[in-house]
Amino acid sequence: MSTTYAKLAALAALTCCTAVLPARAGELTVSAAASLSNAFKEIGAAYEKQYAGNRVQFNFAASDALVQQIAKGAPVDVFAAADQEAMDKAENLKLLDSSSRRNFASNTLVLIKPGDSKLALGGVRDLAQPGVQRIASGNPASVPAGRYARHALEQAGLWSVVVNKLIYANSVRQGLDYVARGEVDAGFVYATDAALFKDKVQVVATVPTETPVRYPLAVISNSAQLPAARQFAEFVLSAPAQAILARYGFGRP
Repeated sequence: MSTTYAKLAALAALTCCTAVLPARAGELTVSAAASLSNAFKEIGAAYEKQYAGNRVQFNFAASDALVQQIAKGAPVDVFAAADQEAMDKAENLKLLDSSSRRNFASNTLVLIKPGDSKLALGGVRDLAQPGVQRIASGNPASVPAGRYARHALEQAGLWSVVVNKLIYANSVRQGLDYVARGEVDAGFVYATDAALFKDKVQVVATVPTETPVRYPLAVISNSAQLPAARQFAEFVLSAPAQAILARYGFGRP
């Protein structure tokens, strides 16, 4: 079994651990929040170009699902989450090299609707109107964007009003797809996600969040590639990587 195949198999298995052969020097596995997919793929390419011989493979999913994978033994070297709560869970499970934990980007939560929607939506309070039947949101139990959305709705006194309209997604990107395909009337995603589908969704409003949307990153404590893992984590904070994040709409940490 090749190293790459073994590592990917372990990442995919949430219920059991897969035997993994030792990784080659400089070959990293980075587990990152789904909303980072496009930016991190470009950052990975830039990292490999700067550090010839090093390779990065990515595993993108909802942050809490990634924590579960790492806790079950998935061979991950670096973890990048979409909120502090997911990273705190990983830290409490003693999965991290805590000294490596850094915030590296920020984002904003937005309310969107399908591109061809005629619904008159101006903000979250309009979600209470009868014409809004289905609202996509990440599951607050496992998806950071869903937690931000729930807190925002609670702050606005709307949670009990709209909770029965919510269609939970397994990741923020799945919620984006629901809206883009017109399967729901509205949805909560990050501004960076909405920007990818400008021709398929309309941004209704920026949703204020009590807690700023900041992305933390840390090296996994039992990484088999600690020097390279730390090198990649530092690269994400470097000017070239920060420029890539900015092009995708992410803010400074």
